[in-house]
Amino acid sequence: MTDVIARRGYRGQSNDEAIESIHNELDALWDDASFVPDMDRMTFATAVIEAAANIVQHALPAAEKPVEIDVDISVRPSRLVARVSAFNAREPFADDMQASMPGEDAESGRGLALIEALVTTVTFERQDGTNTWILTRNT
Repeated sequence: MTDVIARRGYRGQSNDEAIESIHNELDALWDDASFVPDMDRMTFATAVIEAAANIVQHALPAAEKPVEIDVDISVRPSRLVARVSAFNAREPFADDMQASMPGEDAESGRGLALIEALVTTVTFERQDGTNTWILTRNT
């Protein structure tokens, strides 16, 4: 069953204000889908924000247009799904796609490993200058 029970989204410039707006959309989503258990809400929201923050911090423009971020989040009967996209972005380096944890003294590099620990699946697609991470968490 793939019926969408609740859906929220955001699209705009890839900047710090986008992260706050995405937080607000997640809060509104949980208002619409109050039956989702707190642990699932917390872990999924953390993964979505981490993916979005990764775009804001690391995505580089592919040309003269700035990078835009688009987040589409949906609640289905037994699954949470987020599509987190970077429009007008360069393809990430292969090293950026590694999910291993860095050493304990490292100040960055934990994002993808953290996301993978919080959700059921993470997939990556690249199409027409857009990088999209698809996060799912079975509930």
